[in-house]
Amino acid sequence: MAQNDIEAIAEQLAQKQLDAYNSRDVEAFLVPYADDVKVFNFPDEFQYQGKEAMRSRYANMFENTPDLHCKLLNRMVMGNTVIDHEEVILKKGDAPFYAIAIYKIRNNKIAEVHFIRKEN
Repeated sequence: MAQNDIEAIAEQLAQKQLDAYNSRDVEAFLVPYADDVKVFNFPDEFQYQGKEAMRSRYANMFENTPDLHCKLLNRMVMGNTVIDHEEVILKKGDAPFYAIAIYKIRNNKIAEVHFIRKEN
């Protein structure tokens, strides 16, 4: 597979999960992820593994945060890695928080996510 194809797939996966996040659709959100996805706080603080753990965390958040919105500020794609700089609003009127999400793609799925979060 050509490098451009790998990068296009990686970017599509990151965008699909972002669109579903903003729609608060947990099932669509999970589609781009590998069944055994691993989630970390950057650089290597393990948080959880697997779609079921992800489903329980995000289903609750999506249900309880009707104002939830993630604005993509910047995206970089190189090979099988996507780095998104994001502004996240949990509740209208509250200050947003900023995060960087690093997605590692394997076998056409998001296999790892590393988060860097900055509070305002």
